[in-house]
Amino acid sequence: MIDNRIKAVENFVQGGVVADIGADHGYLAIELIKSGRVAKVIATEKNIGPFEALSKNISGFKQIEARLGDGLQVLSAGEVDTICVAGMGGALIQKILDESPEVVSSARQLILQPMNGVKKIRTWLAENDWAIADEDLAEAGGIIYEIICAERNPAPKIFKRESSPLLQKFLAQRAERLEKVLAEMKKSSEARQSEKFLAIQAEIDALRRYSCHSNSSPPM
Repeated sequence: MIDNRIKAVENFVQGGVVADIGADHGYLAIELIKSGRVAKVIATEKNIGPFEALSKNISGFKQIEARLGDGLQVLSAGEVDTICVAGMGGALIQKILDESPEVVSSARQLILQPMNGVKKIRTWLAENDWAIADEDLAEAGGIIYEIICAERNPAPKIFKRESSPLLQKFLAQRAERLEKVLAEMKKSSEARQSEKFLAIQAEIDALRRYSCHSNSSPPM
């Protein structure tokens, strides 16, 4: 029922009450309840059509509550332990978190799976006193996604992504995308002298070094 991307999100959940924001068909919520991993899931959808589809799919699960509303605004502070936001762009995830600071602050765990803009998420977490507790990679539909689990004061550990069989493929794909961007920028003398050009070149170099020395930490 769920793909590897959603399964990776599920694997980070540590119990309690979970908010699944933008729950779509409710597959994550259903798996969390069926597995006995959590006591309750509040699944939200912003628009009436998807909300009705969600409500229909979860109708047989009394531990799942569907709510119609925008992001975290349908929740109260202290109502959930874990907030899951998956399948959205990084900018939108950041907006959702920014619009409900009290709800976010009262949670103990954020599990975020941005479709793009991962650096925005990392920056937001650092600026808002959240630390990355773990990360993983998951492949679905031929695309490798990053899943980030953040907590307030996590214990040091080796991230799941470090031992993921997808890591080398993921880094190679990222280097290839960056090289294409760099090739376009090289066509402009102004772009070649920009800080962005230098930053991209530095990241490509770091990715190449990591490929040659796989016992080092991969670039973030």
